Amino acid sequence: MNNAMSIIFASDNESKLNELTLHRTTASLPFGGRYRCIDFALSNLVNSSITTIGIITRNNYSSLMDHIRMGRDWDLNRKNSGIVVFPPYASNTSTNVFKGKIEALYGILDYIESSDDEYVVVTNSNIIASIDFDDVYESHVASGADITMLTYNAQPTTSRRVIVESDLSGRVRGMKITRNASEDECELGLFCYLFNRKQLIQLVSDSYERGKIDFERDILQSNIDILNIHAYKVKGHAALVDDIKSYYRESMAILDTDVRNSLFDSAGKVFTKVKDSVPTRYYSGATVVNSLIADGCKINGRVENSILFRGVVVEEGAEVVNSIVMESGKIMKGSTLNFAITDKNVTVTEDKSLSGSDAYPVVVVKNKTV
Repeated sequence: MNNAMSIIFASDNESKLNELTLHRTTASLPFGGRYRCIDFALSNLVNSSITTIGIITRNNYSSLMDHIRMGRDWDLNRKNSGIVVFPPYASNTSTNVFKGKIEALYGILDYIESSDDEYVVVTNSNIIASIDFDDVYESHVASGADITMLTYNAQPTTSRRVIVESDLSGRVRGMKITRNASEDECELGLFCYLFNRKQLIQLVSDSYERGKIDFERDILQSNIDILNIHAYKVKGHAALVDDIKSYYRESMAILDTDVRNSLFDSAGKVFTKVKDSVPTRYYSGATVVNSLIADGCKINGRVENSILFRGVVVEEGAEVVNSIVMESGKIMKGSTLNFAITDKNVTVTEDKSLSGSDAYPVVVVKNKTV
């Protein structure tokens, strides 16, 4: 799809991710042992030949800048097109952070208007899925849609999810923005859309001039009877990471072979920042069951149903069960983790026990010693 550009929102629902986004954006949240959340969005776009990409930041974006650098790992360090990162201000003359997506998009209209591409993919960065935008484009053209919104089937486990009601042809007839979580599975929006570029500019301009700020409510829901909005159901596994529960649940989901194959063994590869490190060492006391272990680790204890990022140390007699240990974590002798998430550079000292539950995992913030 070489006639499209993209805008990625790097930050969303960070208040719900609490300790995990104190020092980073949602986009740069580590996921799956070696990736960041934004890797999926960037890889999906590049795999579909979309290489003009603007990233709108909000706060704590130094880790994001360090991760994407000039975009070389996604083949986006180009003379023409490539990645542009925008600061979190409402306009070039303002020191105020934008209040919503509409204001953010209005602040970069010059960038969008300067493109020759016919279409724009507008997406959040917290979508864990393998998406073929060439197929999305073909569906968009065939349906005659003004806007194509990507959807998937799931439970609306947090507020601010978008419940979609579409007819047999795929046209969206109703949208509801949830206030509360529900256990009823339904069709949900993925916060990813394909627009005609000129139409997006017009919609954003009109909405901004009327003081509107909420993209989903004020552009999509308010115009549902006027615009031809079609739903495109994403094939394979899809998920949103927007709070601690969903982060833990979706991380653990990739221990399932079918989910892992859907994300990583599909037609499009998932690219990330390359780090050179030594292979993981398994010592005589190591026992590893149903786990993902990144390179550079040293394992001399028990690891079960867990995800270990690069450079993690599990000492003799330590146990890591149903847990996520991020980069350079150290679990010392005799310590036990069960249903826990430890952020980067966390040390759990000898003979400590951290235990949560599937619904409420224990979270230890970055650089902390317990």
